[in-house]
This record gives sequence, structure tokens and C-alpha cells, in this order.
Amino acid sequence: MRAIWKGAISFGLVNIPVGLYSATRAANQVKFRLLRASDLSPVQYKRVAEVDGQEAPWENIVKGFEYQKDEFVVMSDKDFERVNIQSNQIVDIKEFVALEEIDPMFFDQPYFLAPEKGGDKAYVLLHEALKRSGKVGIAKVTIKTREHLAAVKPLDGALVLELMHFADELADVHELNLPRKVEAGKKELAMAESLIQGMTAKWNPAKYQDEYRQGLMKVIEEKVAAGGKELPTHKRPTGKATNVVDLISVLQRSLEKTRSAGKTKRPAKPAAKKQRKAA
Repeated sequence: MRAIWKGAISFGLVNIPVGLYSATRAANQVKFRLLRASDLSPVQYKRVAEVDGQEAPWENIVKGFEYQKDEFVVMSDKDFERVNIQSNQIVDIKEFVALEEIDPMFFDQPYFLAPEKGGDKAYVLLHEALKRSGKVGIAKVTIKTREHLAAVKPLDGALVLELMHFADELADVHELNLPRKVEAGKKELAMAESLIQGMTAKWNPAKYQDEYRQGLMKVIEEKVAAGGKELPTHKRPTGKATNVVDLISVLQRSLEKTRSAGKTKRPAKPAAKKQRKAA
């Protein structure tokens, strides 16, 4: 695995040399090409200038910031390097916070941090201290020309750097039209809690698969086998909203279904062998 960058974790006077590695893989998506319908020729995209429509090759393209309408300042790689902040190539831990105090909405993208030469002892020390304390380190870090808020977490012997949203990046839930004056009925609430209890299981991410992708690949294979001809359509199952009047009956049926699915059949007792009487 190749490091995205190499730098250090900094907290207090401690500096731990680390490499930053991607902790996720690209989604296994079904990719499509855009084609011209008349002859199925692939369609290409070209970078063209707005002023004259002429194509612009990559070597003639620069990054510019529009500081006012139609006025740009060009930024070079050296300009980005001049941004002198402590979080550049440094995971600068500002404070430690209890993990349960952080709203999960703030978390965004995880990365792995691995120790570089000479950093093993301090790396293990930070991991164990975080694990025992139940705290995470809140840090600033710059990745790809942007400064991020991030949390440093312990996970299975590794330190994970999870990028976070800044507070002003999250939408305000109070902007939604929510039923704040509606109260749940006691009977419905008790049944809903029973249903949740009956459907509670230990988290196992491996049992969840991308069923849409699997179904789509099946359709693609069928269409290839059919020589590209249109396939017969199937009626897609759709979920229906629960009517408020039927809420109790729907909850009751859900509970019964859950209970029946949870019952385990007892194995049949082996038939007793008849003993022969001595002659």
C-alpha cells in the first residue's frame, strides 16, 4: 500500500513520524460509456475554452481563482506550498474529546496512519492511551490543498485518521419541516420498542451485499446473451407507506413475523432402540 503523504502526529511536545494511507476502496460500481445511438461509437469529452471554443490541452491548463466576476489570479504549485500552516503534513492534535460526545454526522472519510522509522514506540503509546481513555484526538490536517478537521482513533492496533466536517458545513436540522408537536402513543411506542428488540442483532457488515449491482449485472449478462435485444420487463416491487390508522395492526403483524422467524425448531429426539429379550 502506498502512502498518500508522510508527515507526523503532533500532540504536546510529542511528534510521531507516520504515513497516511487510504482506508477505503473505490466503490465497485457498474461503469457505463456514453455512446452515439446511431452507430454505438463512444463519445469523448474535450476541454474547450469558453471564449472561442478551442480545445485546450492539459499542458496549457492552469488553476485560477475568480476573485471577482471574470477576473482570475493564477495559482502555481509553489503558491500552494507557500501556505504556511502547522497542519501542513502534520496531524496537529489540538485536544482530546470523549468519542460519545461527537455527533456521528461530523465524521466523513477514514484513513489509516502507520508509523514510519523511529515512531513505533510513541505510536503504540498513543494508541493504547486513546484506547484506555475512550478519547479521540481532535486534529487539524491538510490533505490535497485543503485543511480538514479530523479525529485520531484507535482501531485494532492501528490509528485511524477520520476526516470530519467543520460545524458550518453541516445543514441545520431545524430547517426541516418536522412533526415536533406530534407525540407517539404509549401502545404504539411499546410495540415499536418490542419490534426493535426482536430485530436486534450483532453488527456483521459482511452479510450486507450490493443487491442492486448484482441484479444489474444479471440483467447485463442476459442482454448480452440476447444479442442486445430488449428484454421483457418485470414489475418492480414497491413499498407502500403505512397508514396512520393501520399503524397498530402493522406493528402487530411485524411483531408476529419477527417472533415466528426467531423461533428455532427443536431437533427431533432419536427413536429409542428396542432391546431384544434374551431367549
